[in-house]
Amino acid sequence: MVVAFKVTGAERGEWAVLRVSGELDLVTSPVLRQGIHDVVADGRHSLVLDLSEVWFCDSSGVGVLIASRRLIRSCRGSLRLVLPARGAADGSHVNRVMGALGVRRLFDVYPDVDAAVAPEAGPLSA
Repeated sequence: MVVAFKVTGAERGEWAVLRVSGELDLVTSPVLRQGIHDVVADGRHSLVLDLSEVWFCDSSGVGVLIASRRLIRSCRGSLRLVLPARGAADGSHVNRVMGALGVRRLFDVYPDVDAAVAPEAGPLSA
């Protein structure tokens, strides 16, 4: 079974939201990178990446997330990730990979988009 990779955009108040689904790997990560660059080029510096429907993530996908964090921070913006405890593969694969690599603590992580865009939102613990 082939899982299509998709990045779709939406706006929630001051936040740009990119919903990502499929496998985030060497082949697909440039698509996400371009989507993030497009959001920033449009002047949006508050970004939520909803990764709850990402079934697989390799090191190139994690690299895009780290580079995105650096880009958003250079614009004095905010990046929030949606990594639910239970997600696309009965537990967020991205969450497990980032935890294993020790980089999850670099990000503000939320259980869903509503929590991520809430004004009084506080991230989940690392």
